[in-house]
Amino acid sequence: MIKVLKPGMFSTIQDKGRFGYGEYGVPKSGAMDLYSAELANTLLGNARTDAVLEITMTGPKLKFEAESYIVICGADISPSINGEIIQNNKVYSILKGDILEFGKLKSGLRSYIAVKGGYKTEKVLGSQSYYKPITINDSITEGDALSFNQLTTKLKPSKLFSKLKPIDFSSEVLDVLKGPEFELLSNLQKDQLKSTQFMVSKLYNRMAYQLLPQINNDLKSILTGPVLPGTVQLTPSGRLIVLMRDCQTTGGYPRVLQLTESAINLLSQKKEKDKVIFSLVD
Repeated sequence: MIKVLKPGMFSTIQDKGRFGYGEYGVPKSGAMDLYSAELANTLLGNARTDAVLEITMTGPKLKFEAESYIVICGADISPSINGEIIQNNKVYSILKGDILEFGKLKSGLRSYIAVKGGYKTEKVLGSQSYYKPITINDSITEGDALSFNQLTTKLKPSKLFSKLKPIDFSSEVLDVLKGPEFELLSNLQKDQLKSTQFMVSKLYNRMAYQLLPQINNDLKSILTGPVLPGTVQLTPSGRLIVLMRDCQTTGGYPRVLQLTESAINLLSQKKEKDKVIFSLVD
């Protein structure tokens, strides 16, 4: 069991998300940076579908009540065990009574804590991912007790390291595909999408990222149609909204671009005032 001494700014249990419920308006949810979450599980020898703890900008303070192994991937938020700084992307042995906490954000935005064997939390509609009101909680809170599968064997030294490479969070390039309404754009609008360096506005969360500056827009709204994480919508005001893991399942704004999976992972590690550019791929 892990006791939550401090929850951090916004920390949630996430796995790969819930699938098959879009027709009922249920978001997919899941880890925002799915690559980093899967990397953490891979380093521990967990299943890629095991749940992890996603933390945002400010990390929690956690006390372990049982032995285990952990890995932290994603953003560098200066993690430490019992006051001793540790590294991302490396397996650490945890003893009963150890305290894991975080400090200054150095790179990225979201970090992932995987524990050997995975967290044992309730599955709702096939997923452990927090999303209120589908789940009771929308984030962990002080005093929570997070259960995890207890160790039965020790990890072999060969499994303690990996050659898998983490994401380069400094990159500004987001690979995108043409959206269903892309061809309705004028040549000027297409050029603006391809050549403009956009900035993450103060409006960004697990549902969507809004970008600045606005671009010229005279397109009409469309009939409500399906949207996905990574769909880039162009609003009547000319603002671009990039839908993320907790997004709705339908929308009425033109869908001008679609982020690739790797681009969603990268954008999820961006914060206010960070810059991004779109790169159209075939």
